[in-house]
Amino acid sequence: MAWLERRGENYRIKFRYGGKNYQHALKTGSQREAEALLGRLEDNLILMERGKLEPPRDGELGLFLLSDGKINAKPKVEESLSLAEVFRRYKEKFTAGAKEANTRYTEKIHMKHLEDLIGGRTGIRSISSESLQRYVEERAKEKGSGGDLISPVTIKKEIGTFASIWNKWALPAGIVSGPAPTKGLVYRKDKASPPFQTWKQIERKIERGGLSEKQQQELWDSLFLSVDEIQQLLDHVKKVDRFPFIHPMFVFAAHTGARRSEMLRSQIDDFDFAAGTVRIREKKRDRSKEITFRDVPLSPLLAKVMQEWLANHPGGQITICREAGECLTAQMAAHHFDWAVEGSKWAKLRGWHALRHSFISNCAAKGIDQRTIDSWSGHQTEEMRRRYTHLFPDQQARAMKSVFGS
Repeated sequence: MAWLERRGENYRIKFRYGGKNYQHALKTGSQREAEALLGRLEDNLILMERGKLEPPRDGELGLFLLSDGKINAKPKVEESLSLAEVFRRYKEKFTAGAKEANTRYTEKIHMKHLEDLIGGRTGIRSISSESLQRYVEERAKEKGSGGDLISPVTIKKEIGTFASIWNKWALPAGIVSGPAPTKGLVYRKDKASPPFQTWKQIERKIERGGLSEKQQQELWDSLFLSVDEIQQLLDHVKKVDRFPFIHPMFVFAAHTGARRSEMLRSQIDDFDFAAGTVRIREKKRDRSKEITFRDVPLSPLLAKVMQEWLANHPGGQITICREAGECLTAQMAAHHFDWAVEGSKWAKLRGWHALRHSFISNCAAKGIDQRTIDSWSGHQTEEMRRRYTHLFPDQQARAMKSVFGS
């Protein structure tokens, strides 16, 4: 038994089944439409009473009868989490230790820029390749702390962070469906970094004149120190040493090419003075593993300096530390580098990586095989290799002679 009842402008159906009263709002003020829906409900109600239509265990019985038994509840549209909420959950829930602390620090900076330009309230599922292309174009108009336009390399890294969070965390968590919409993005062309050069080469170019401050800085960014200059730098650092671990850290970087992060995670047992090697703990070579290793021969100076440092070490497993077992942060390590060179000619050096580049460049200049350099220095990009391959003088000379003779 079913009947229509009008409430305000719209109709509703009331009916009885199994000794209970039910009602369902039709959301229509048309009598013809309401009567048609009433007829459908009554037909299906008869089928259900005869056992030809199985009633739902839960849900809305009126909706079930009006849909010919196809649905028993109003469809729910899954709400898209906002970009800000996705980032917040990622920072809280992403597996601890899966990424370096310094990487997480950089990710936070990238997420801030992404939220600012895309909009923190934007639904994550509504972000498309068009949204990201607009981000790339708007970000390219902004200037960094040095007053220069944000480089395409930096923007690509920010998009890389977005893609990593989407594909490696949000997708498995069911927050999004399908891969990140980053394919086909177009970036402003960027010029290649100049090859590594000596101090004298850079000074000669600057003395010719005509270079802006920015162009001069780019040249100094490509500086590599000769072996003699490295020793002069180490002598300077030893004289102005604020803490006893600073000089050993400089020698460590200069004589192994270790990255800042690799030095910070180094442990005392990594130094095998009997075998004459130091084991470097790396994370860039194989990202599927928490850590991998490479061995670098100990130079006589590095062996001597590290033995002296470890004899007076404050304690714990960490090689480079100020207090027992207290690992330096990447930011503090950067500050210690700047403090060690400030006010001197060495202030032109751009952080710890200058020593890594110097190590690799000097090895190349001595004609050491590329494969050996790679085994000592660890993972390198092809772009980075191209910046110092001109320093293989013997190999290039032999190649030229093979073409044109002696």
